[in-house]
Amino acid sequence: MQTKNLKKYLQEFLEYLEIEKNRSEKTIQNYDFYLHRFLEWLGDKKGPSAITGEKVRKYRLWLNRLIDVHGEPLKKNTQNYHLIALRSFLKYMAKRDVDTLAPEKIELMKMPDREVSFLEGSDLNRILESPFKNISSKHLEEQSKKGKTPPTLLIAHRDKAMLELFFSTGLRVSELVKLKIEDVNLKRDEFSITGKGGKIRVVFLSEQAKYSIKKYIDLRGDMNPYLFISHDKRTGGNDNDELLTPRSVQRIVQKHAREAGITKSVTPHTMRHSYATDLLQNGADIRSVQAMLGHSSITTTQIYTHVTDKELKNIHKKFHDKDRNK
Repeated sequence: MQTKNLKKYLQEFLEYLEIEKNRSEKTIQNYDFYLHRFLEWLGDKKGPSAITGEKVRKYRLWLNRLIDVHGEPLKKNTQNYHLIALRSFLKYMAKRDVDTLAPEKIELMKMPDREVSFLEGSDLNRILESPFKNISSKHLEEQSKKGKTPPTLLIAHRDKAMLELFFSTGLRVSELVKLKIEDVNLKRDEFSITGKGGKIRVVFLSEQAKYSIKKYIDLRGDMNPYLFISHDKRTGGNDNDELLTPRSVQRIVQKHAREAGITKSVTPHTMRHSYATDLLQNGADIRSVQAMLGHSSITTTQIYTHVTDKELKNIHKKFHDKDRNK
């Protein structure tokens, strides 16, 4: 006879994610949030047998009608995150032979295909060149003088290195901000990165990215171990500069998109999409792109159908029904 209530099982499940599955702290926090919301709705003092198909149906209805703190209904993908967490919880209990609802009984809400925003052609070139667009000859003269490189010029070199690195490697913004100088091997043109779920992959540096990063590091003159730091103009860009946050990197990318005259929204993830799109347009197969992006599943990489579908059309035109065209 089961004596533990759902609250106890949830605690053990979160510990299982931490120890046996080696999930990140952020992932565990998300599962904790989504599952606590479910248990508060259902009643955490109940046992696992209280989770039934009918209860899940009513919970889904409740989620769909839930209004968030901004007065908006929950997005469909957010509702799916709740269901994914619940399904994982049920899988854990099934593994422990706990009598509850079978995880496969929970079907996710069908989502529309994601639209991928990316840059190519002149837009891509303009944003990559944007950091030096407004650097005057005065700053270039100051660089040649002895002493510290002025913060304005350091920031320009930092932003240039950052944008080139995004486009060369397809790094996630969370991966980029954690990079230390010693992590980036400029001699081998490649380095390892630890991505989501502790998954390690190799990323590769273009000649332009390598040049820009080396130039930026050579001009730094500080002892901060991180590759990208703030160079706060108010403090003169001293050694106490902090590493950049994902939000500050997003602002930097958006700033250069505006200065490049790009009207659509551009984020660090747009640069990641541009990297993947460029690879596919130049002939890379989707499995290779999956590995270079660090996607666990090929289904995640298949959002780039805007490229693969176009290539399929070209293949069809080139190879299909040739005899009838003679």
